[in-house]
Amino acid sequence: MTNPSSVPASADYLAPVNTQTWVNGRHNVRCVKVIQEAWDVNTFCFMAQQPVMFFFKPGQFVTLELEIQGQQVMRSYTISSSPSVPYSFSITVKRAPGGLVSNWLHDNMSVGMELAVHGPVGNFNCIDFPADKVLLLSGGVGITPLMSMTRWWFDTNADVDISFVHSARSPRDLIYPRELDHMASRVDNLSIHTIVEQMHNGLAWHGYRGFLDQAKLEIMVPDFMEREVYCCGPTPYMKAVKALLKAKGFDMTRYHEESFGATPEDVVEDALEQAEVAQAEAEALTSEDLLRVDFANHGRSIQIAPTETLHTAAAKLDLHIPKACGMGICGTCKVLVKEGETVMEHNGGITEEDVEAGYVLSCCTIPKSDVVIEY
Repeated sequence: MTNPSSVPASADYLAPVNTQTWVNGRHNVRCVKVIQEAWDVNTFCFMAQQPVMFFFKPGQFVTLELEIQGQQVMRSYTISSSPSVPYSFSITVKRAPGGLVSNWLHDNMSVGMELAVHGPVGNFNCIDFPADKVLLLSGGVGITPLMSMTRWWFDTNADVDISFVHSARSPRDLIYPRELDHMASRVDNLSIHTIVEQMHNGLAWHGYRGFLDQAKLEIMVPDFMEREVYCCGPTPYMKAVKALLKAKGFDMTRYHEESFGATPEDVVEDALEQAEVAQAEAEALTSEDLLRVDFANHGRSIQIAPTETLHTAAAKLDLHIPKACGMGICGTCKVLVKEGETVMEHNGGITEEDVEAGYVLSCCTIPKSDVVIEY
């Protein structure tokens, strides 16, 4: 046994951590593990070639940079692991019928494969909105950011009262059921409630059936009105949850949801509408109204309307700035503004530190003066 008097009074005897830590940007990683969570759901675990501590806020996401069928493809996925296990991070992916990236990952991603990721980013997290009592509501694979939060609270012995309500299509579609039950069995501040929409022959089920509604929620979590709510799932699920909470008079400033934006149909319609508006505005502009955008690294410039984005300016010059979402969410189109003024309306895809350093997301940034971009 160590003699207490021989231990230094200060922490100076502790060796400093020299391992690099994760910051928002582009990083090369390799797959080190593939875990089948359900019949159509896999978890892919990644590490860096050199030790990196993957610190992030539970609930945030990364964007994968992949090459599929000879084309560069970017796709965002929530981190399902916890920063309490810092030398790796994981994403959990469900096969989507006809889904280009999800099916490619299931069919091709294996141990040893390397790829680039961008991130971590995202406003949806449990660090920026702390609470003593929380309600986690998830539908389907929307469980992933909430699982990251739950793992974090469990691993750090956080004094947080957690009620976790998960909805799945059927018992065979449940994700992480054994791990959630294990955590709940080890602590007294985590309660798990599961609802399945339908049954399959041969699968026993003794829990809730149907859809989440007010009656079920009041039985499972009687004090839900007193909790901070985190929600993630398909758009219809989140709309139903919000309608339920609003009908009860819930304080919606305490409601937080994860969303990667509109549906593809909405994106197409919005893009067409915006293009028509931009074209009409451009026709009414004179040369004095146009603003100059210089791309310093390429020595090229172009004049654009004040309503057009920096990404549009680059595209008109055939300069490819990578992007995945086009809504300021994924963070992959980040560029540095060296000169001039801009206005950015993002959705969590960039950190405050990057903004202070002069970075913007080109997909959702318009110039307010002539600008020089480092790209």
